[in-house]
Amino acid sequence: MNQQELLPHLFRTEYRKIISVLWKRLGIEHIEIAEDIASHTFLLASETWGQKGIPKNPTAWLYTVSKNKMLDLLKHQRIFNENVSFELALGKTSAQEIEIDLSDKNINDSQLQMMFVICNPCISVQDQICLSLNILCGFGSEEIADAFLTNRESIYKRLARSKEKLRSAQIKIGLPPQVEIDKRLDTVLTTLYLLFSEGYYSTSKNEPVRKELCLEAMRLNSMLTENEQTNTPSANALLALMCFHSSRFEARADKHGDLILYEEQDEALWNKELIQIGEYYLNRASHGKQLSKFHLEAAIAYWHTNKTDTTEKWENILQLYNKLLQIEYSPVAALNRTYALAKANGNKVAIAEAEKLDLKDNHFYFTLLGELFKATDHEKAKSYFQKALLLAKTDSEKQIILKKIERC
Repeated sequence: MNQQELLPHLFRTEYRKIISVLWKRLGIEHIEIAEDIASHTFLLASETWGQKGIPKNPTAWLYTVSKNKMLDLLKHQRIFNENVSFELALGKTSAQEIEIDLSDKNINDSQLQMMFVICNPCISVQDQICLSLNILCGFGSEEIADAFLTNRESIYKRLARSKEKLRSAQIKIGLPPQVEIDKRLDTVLTTLYLLFSEGYYSTSKNEPVRKELCLEAMRLNSMLTENEQTNTPSANALLALMCFHSSRFEARADKHGDLILYEEQDEALWNKELIQIGEYYLNRASHGKQLSKFHLEAAIAYWHTNKTDTTEKWENILQLYNKLLQIEYSPVAALNRTYALAKANGNKVAIAEAEKLDLKDNHFYFTLLGELFKATDHEKAKSYFQKALLLAKTDSEKQIILKKIERC
């Protein structure tokens, strides 16, 4: 991997780790200092590696530089000598005595604690998700804006406001009591779900699959299932969902990077080991009384690990979508449910259900109608595909729709 590929990858995986450890050490009121140190570390890496080459252990290099920058700041900057609150946050420890623990254990502990600090009820759920994507997952404001269908400036203001509210509330960094963990866990899981979705159904870049985002979401989710206080059925269900989807990584894109639809994928390329791991976590998720959307989506994904096109399979998927829409309605779930309805009960009844949705600003809506009409009315199907093409956002989506138009 060359520098142009390596640095963005390391930024995605290591930036938030460095921030979490520094933020935990400095206190919540000094997040900007943690962000500055992390940003300067990567800037120096870009300059130094370009001149001297990539070090043998790039990750260790980043940790060492960020640690040294932290100590240097404490020794030489005015804030160390004059800002009383900063000294109090450090326990009035001298710079020489300060330890910056970047061990794997402390990184994991710090990130787990930061998840629940950020998902504090003193800020809105949307703000919690935005800040989590920014701090814990390394998303920039533009990527978050894409996820929330808004503009970069709005996200920038939202992030600044969220940080200020957390500072004002003087939130202590650490895992909250179990009652608070239970209250905030849904938001934490939703954040990881969004991160995985951005990788699996990428919209902010013209890449059909961004594996590093999916793997990051799975890693953070694994931290939850490995901790006794956060190892809930919902956390296991979400990890099962991620495993089932990830099992098709190698089959979802061709050698040119173009997306391959589920029906056309080579099942031999599916990762059977990941499917088995997904089954393991889905079994763990079956304990308890609560049925979450993650349970239902994981069960739907499980049925998709069997490519056999049977009525039983699609009837089960249809019933799962019915329950999912009762728990939490979404246009995407409604469209997927209509496709399952077509496979189980035929296109005629599915077309009637699809037209009721009337999602005329959604290219998936017109793509679905095109699919449902292509067996009986090629011209009508082509018309719907052309409407979908006008609304499609990414090159990979447009390529798929163009192929459908050609077949009509």
